Amino acid sequence: MSPAGADRHAVDAEAGLRELEGYLLWQAEVGRARTRAEAFAARMPWLTTAQREEVVHLYTAEHLRLSRQYLETVAARCRALRGEYTARFAELRRRVVRRATAACAAGLSLSAMLLCLLTLARR
Repeated sequence: MSPAGADRHAVDAEAGLRELEGYLLWQAEVGRARTRAEAFAARMPWLTTAQREEVVHLYTAEHLRLSRQYLETVAARCRALRGEYTARFAELRRRVVRRATAACAAGLSLSAMLLCLLTLARR
């Protein structure tokens, strides 16, 4: 396999692992929602079996809707922060490069002046 093919394979594998991780995390959230819904319905012993199932279903669906909404909000904020930090990092990098360039130029200028002075002093 060529290096480019190996890189592509690694990227695909990494994306697959992230997708699997997301799936497993969401399934855990579904399990938590269902457990909470069951506990909520258990506090109402007067419900018929059909009513209890409906309460569990509605509670679970609402919990998952809110979880998805929270996740989307957090993901949007993460993307915004990433953009802000990327821009800030780029600006800091430009500053460092400018200052390093200026310091090198100053150092070269100083070296050239000293060399000229030494050359003049030897004459």
